[in-house]
Amino acid sequence: MSFTLHGIPVSRGIAIGRAYLLAPATLDVPHYLLDPSQIDDEVARFQSAQATVQQELDTLKEELPDDAPGEMGAFLDVHSLILNDTLLVDAVVKLIRERRYNAEWALTTQLEVLVARFEDIEDEYLRERRADIEQVTERVLKALAGAPGIRHVVAETPRDDMIVVARDIAPADMLQFKSQTFKGFVTDLGGKTSHTAIVARSLGIPAAVGVAQASLLVKQDDVIIIDGDHGIVIVDPAPIVLEEYSYRQSERALEERRLQRLKHSPAQTIDGTPIELLANIELPEDAKTAVDAGAVGVGLFRTEFLFMNEEEAPEEEAQFEAYKRAVETMHGLPLTIRTIDVGADKPLDSHETYETAPNPALGLRAIRWSLSEPRMFLTQLRAILRASAFGKVQILFPMLAHAQEIDQTLELVREAKAQLDAAGLLYDPNVKLGAMIEVPAAALTVPMFLKRLDFLSIGTNDLIQYTLAIDRADNAVAHLYDPLHPAVLRLIAMTIREAHAFGVPVAVCGEMAGDPTATRLLLGMGLREFSMHPSQLLQVKQEILRAHLPDLERPVQELLAATEPEEMQAALARLAVA
Repeated sequence: MSFTLHGIPVSRGIAIGRAYLLAPATLDVPHYLLDPSQIDDEVARFQSAQATVQQELDTLKEELPDDAPGEMGAFLDVHSLILNDTLLVDAVVKLIRERRYNAEWALTTQLEVLVARFEDIEDEYLRERRADIEQVTERVLKALAGAPGIRHVVAETPRDDMIVVARDIAPADMLQFKSQTFKGFVTDLGGKTSHTAIVARSLGIPAAVGVAQASLLVKQDDVIIIDGDHGIVIVDPAPIVLEEYSYRQSERALEERRLQRLKHSPAQTIDGTPIELLANIELPEDAKTAVDAGAVGVGLFRTEFLFMNEEEAPEEEAQFEAYKRAVETMHGLPLTIRTIDVGADKPLDSHETYETAPNPALGLRAIRWSLSEPRMFLTQLRAILRASAFGKVQILFPMLAHAQEIDQTLELVREAKAQLDAAGLLYDPNVKLGAMIEVPAAALTVPMFLKRLDFLSIGTNDLIQYTLAIDRADNAVAHLYDPLHPAVLRLIAMTIREAHAFGVPVAVCGEMAGDPTATRLLLGMGLREFSMHPSQLLQVKQEILRAHLPDLERPVQELLAATEPEEMQAALARLAVA
């Protein structure tokens, strides 16, 4: 019987194949108390399983193909860090020794403790890092049970039309599917910023995540269609539906080949206006992906990743080396590094005194947190400044809203420079400094920013969230999260207009920048710098090449003047054909 499931689209494209169900390690593990004489052997059994998993991860990294995305090696490193993290290992051993829990019971008990820390995190990207802890734990449970690794399971069932369906898939496990057999994947869990979603976009694999109960509803060998554009999964489709999607798949493949021809074409509108297409990255290794995709720079390097899953914040040298790798990979193209965007609600294990804020979105996060921790902030600033000696670096500060915050931030930059001067360390003294415009207060007081800073970047994700009072991670209100709300559009347009009046560069680095349906709208508002995931560059470039700016001005002004849904839809329709 045919039925349709709905999830979150994370990687575009259409996949047609047969379901391959990947069973997770069961969390219904045995629970029993050990005899005191068994404790040492049980600790050794746990450590043996840990060593087995470490060997698996090491082997996977050694066997990475040359053309594997940079994210793959980095994710394997993260899983190795989690596997050996004292918060996991020492706690499990302590439960075995003090409570006499068997290893599986101790491991799942500590897993619950660690996962609970992530429940109230506001930032979607960081919240989804709990999946990495769960995936590492499942690997250890499999090793404790003596179960075969995924490489053995897949090797025994080769197929050229495999669509993996699972509760969740670790990025390390995705390496075990050869590109010619792995057509796509569907998971019960996950979101747009989960590691599996990032890897799927890097590999160009159609995927849908957050498809509730998919691994229970889909049966082994079911024919499946994944519509990665819309997050739709069709199980046992009717022949006419299968024929339609086969045709769309062929059309999509042809379109992808056409888009590749645009990679080296200058991004400019029909009337000859040049547009800068930049990339958003999360890891130093992502810089290569950005360059390979044709980006003319990185508009947003999220540095939170370097601080995750660490018992203590990384030292200055470790940060410097990470930033330096990214800078050198850019080969002279600009790299905009955003300072850490975490807060009291984020799991920085080196700060156990922090309590979860009653409302994390409105609490001590981003620049507020950095200013409250000047020693750690200065460490990051020194590391970024030192990297600027090796290429073109810009520093971006998140969530600024007050003049005193800007002034405090600039004073700490001056202090970091003075410390480097005293130490005789090189940096670019003219490094550009910019601010994220992501709260309405900032958008409404743009001149205050323009007088003090060198550039702006509009973070549309948070700007929409704060303007509409919508938690985009809350399913109950997610349907109200509307990038085209009149208030949101006016704040964006006003920010762009005032920045241009001051002669200050302004970019958009939120999801809107990578949405080709919003490209004409942003161009008509005056935007000339777009920063997005590298996989989105060519589609946005195609829209730019088709746009004639003089034709966009009137429909965009009509849209900005509209407040009623009917008026806005009519203006959007005129904009689409302008």
